[in-house]
Amino acid sequence: MLDFLTKSITDGFTASSYLICTAVALLCGAVAAFAASYRNHTSRSFLVSLILLPVIVETVILLVNGNVGTGVAVMGAFSLVRFRSVAGKARDIVSIFLVMAVGLSLSAGYIGIAVLLTLVVSALLIAFAHVPLREERAMDLRITVPESLNYNGSFDEVFDRYLKNRKLISVKTTSMGSLYKLEYRVELKDMAQSRDFIDALRCRNGNLEIMLAQSAEGSEEL
Repeated sequence: MLDFLTKSITDGFTASSYLICTAVALLCGAVAAFAASYRNHTSRSFLVSLILLPVIVETVILLVNGNVGTGVAVMGAFSLVRFRSVAGKARDIVSIFLVMAVGLSLSAGYIGIAVLLTLVVSALLIAFAHVPLREERAMDLRITVPESLNYNGSFDEVFDRYLKNRKLISVKTTSMGSLYKLEYRVELKDMAQSRDFIDALRCRNGNLEIMLAQSAEGSEEL
């Protein structure tokens, strides 16, 4: 029943079989790109790369097959790509590995494995996008306080009233040491109370600058 998963469409690639695998590669890449962009901020160039990568990987493996010299040259060329890439989110890296695995499967003619892998992983990515994670609810809080204010414990009452969790990330001085800038990673109990939360903090820090923003942790994009 599941023999089609382990059966290659041909023992030797022809023009027709290559075109069929290329069409499937583009389709799988499009599905993977949709899953990667679902409830996730991604750039247009990254989505285009996901669509085209399976075709490129498939073609490269076909050209390298059985040729040691070409294989070494391709390995050296691909190693240079690492130094031209920025760090990405884990979900984006999974999407890249997915389309590369699809390209490898299609280079051997295993259309069933490529399609099944794309559907299963894409479905899981979409499903996990609906799972609320604590890191996604975290926000960055920056408070400026005068040097005369002992910030240790000064905001605990306000934090206990409005926050579920808090963590002091950094403390630095500014304005020739006359001010302190505190940075917290916080999670509000109710986002609708964010204004009341900031007003309560203003009463404690002498109405100096306060900033509450979505956490920038893991915001790098490919």
